[in-house]
Formats: sequence, C-alpha cells, structure tokens
Amino acid sequence: MPADGGLLDWAPAGGSGAGLFLPSEYLVKPATERWERREALRLRREVFCAEQGLFGRDDRDIVDRTALLLVAVSCLSGMPEQVVGTVRIHESAPGQWQGSRLAVHADYRRVAWLGSELIRLAVGMAHARGAWRFTAQVQAQNAPLFQRLHWRTLEQIELHGRPHHRMQADLAHYPPCDAAGFVSMPRRAA
Repeated sequence: MPADGGLLDWAPAGGSGAGLFLPSEYLVKPATERWERREALRLRREVFCAEQGLFGRDDRDIVDRTALLLVAVSCLSGMPEQVVGTVRIHESAPGQWQGSRLAVHADYRRVAWLGSELIRLAVGMAHARGAWRFTAQVQAQNAPLFQRLHWRTLEQIELHGRPHHRMQADLAHYPPCDAAGFVSMPRRAA
C-alpha cells in the first residue's frame, strides 16, 4: 500500500496544511446526469445565496428553463465524484449567446483554474452552435480574469446592488468545442 493511504490519484492542495486533497483530473462538460444538475444548482445556491447574498433562498430564474448547464466534476480513480464548478449558457437571440451563473466551489478556486476552463467550454460550445457573439455580466472583481481570457468590457453596470461589467468574448480565441467537453488536469492558479 502506498504511503499516502492508497490515494495515488490525489495530490495535496499546497501549503495550507488543511489536509485538503485534490483530484488528479476534472471533467469539464455539459451536465448529463440528474445528480450533476442537482449538485450544480446546489453549488450555485451555496455561492450566490449563502456566500455572496446576491439572492434569497434560490438563484434560479426563467433562463434555467432553456439554458445549457455545464459542470466541472472532480474525479477519483477516474470516476466522477463531485460537482466543483458550473456555468450556464443560452442563446438570447439568433447567434447571440450569453453565459451566466459561473460558480466554483470555494475549496477549488485557486487550484485548478476551473473558472477559466468552464469559460473556455462555454464559449467554445456556443461558438460550435453558431454564436457570432458571446457576452456575460461579470462581477467587477472578476473582470480582470475575463480580460486575461480575451474578453472586453462593453459597459459597467450595477446588478443586484453590485458593480458588474457587461463583457464580450473575442471568439477568435475560442475555437468551436466538441459537445462532450474535456478532461482538465489540476494546476495552481496565480
């Protein structure tokens, strides 16, 4: 038996000493299983309702009826284990797509670039479906991340009592992406 107790596909989360172990890979993909959808909505409530206080008990709205829900799922020994990130996308008008409700579990925000990977999948999938424009309303503190990922601010606005940027992706940096998603390996975010 390995010295780590048999968890060969997990790696320590870094210098925090908290004992958190991180999966060796993540599936970044459309939510296809009932449990993935349920856990993605739970994560959104945790982030947008409990943690940030943007909504009351639930953040769901009419967009959820037609939106495509994407997830980042941690894997243990190659098997899906936990939804640790999510975003939704929808076509608001022909060729015009929008992303919203990007959420990453607090324990995974600085270890795997999952937010960036979810953004890449979201825009790539919309691009594959004919998007000529992809926008999002981004909380002001997250605008620098989106700018590094080739987005530009169209205007600054206030939503839910907080400053946001209405931003647009440069589709030239997001090739059309296969609907199956991809595997992402852990790496430390800056």
